[in-house]
Parts: sequence; structure tokens; C-alpha cells
Amino acid sequence: MSLHTLHPERVDETRMQAYSTFGPLLIQSLAQKLAGQGMRELDKIEQSLVRLIEETNVAAPNAEAMKEFAVELIVSTLRNVREHPDAKQDLEQIEERRTEGRSENPGTLEEQLQSGLEDSFPASDPPAVVSTAISGGAKDIVGTDEVLRRKKEARRGQPAN
Repeated sequence: MSLHTLHPERVDETRMQAYSTFGPLLIQSLAQKLAGQGMRELDKIEQSLVRLIEETNVAAPNAEAMKEFAVELIVSTLRNVREHPDAKQDLEQIEERRTEGRSENPGTLEEQLQSGLEDSFPASDPPAVVSTAISGGAKDIVGTDEVLRRKKEARRGQPAN
């Protein structure tokens, strides 16, 4: 049945049914699209919508109850949008984390980094010495200088120590 074939006495009732059926869907869809702008924007929209509902004059016997239901609809819809896995979360405000007195100048930051690196050298912890237990006895571990010395002696025909 289309709007043109609808009995005139049923128009207002059908309009209210349409609003109550499609209104939440429209709000949900719009809120999801707006969530792409970030949670702070969504918070502002929620505050604005709640204020709009509260400030609207409604000439109905249950006006205050209607407003409470409308606010409930806005709050629950936007909560669902915020909790959706595809919702874009706001980036952390870097100004809140920045150390007081820290320079914004890249050259100064580089100098501070170099100074910090120099101050931490040599490292306070010595390198760990790792040994393994391999069956078959210990083997002589020789450095490069020792290997070259042994090769040189072998070429001369001298026994290596």
C-alpha cells in the first residue's frame, strides 16, 4: 500500500510507525559514518543531539517521557557505534605526553639524543659470556692472530705450540 492509496485517517499513524521504525536505523547509519571522523566528534554530536531533544517543546501529554526515550536512543546508538570494531579511535594527544621543557627544534632534539647516547657508553652491563656443554671434551678456541701464527709456523716447518 502506497501513500496515495492510504486512507486519510491512517496517515498520521503510519507516519509515526515509519519514524519509529526507520529513525533508529537512520541515526545508526549516520553515526557510523560520522565515527570515521573520530570519537571526539562523535561525543560532540551526541551532546548536540541530547541538547536538541531537551530544548525542544513538545505538545504531548507524555512529552518528558518521549524526550527520555529519545535521549536513550541517541546514547545507546552512539555507544554501539563507539564499540564497533571498525570505529576510528582518536589518536592520543601528544601534547599531554610531552615532557615539559622539551624542545620542538629537530636540531636540538638530535643534540640531546647524541648526548644521551654518549653518556650511556660504555653500557653498564657487560656482554654475557655464553658457554655450551658439548660432549667430546673441550676444544682449544683460538683467535685470528693465533691461527695466522700457526699457519706461518707450519709453512716454515716449525712445530706449533
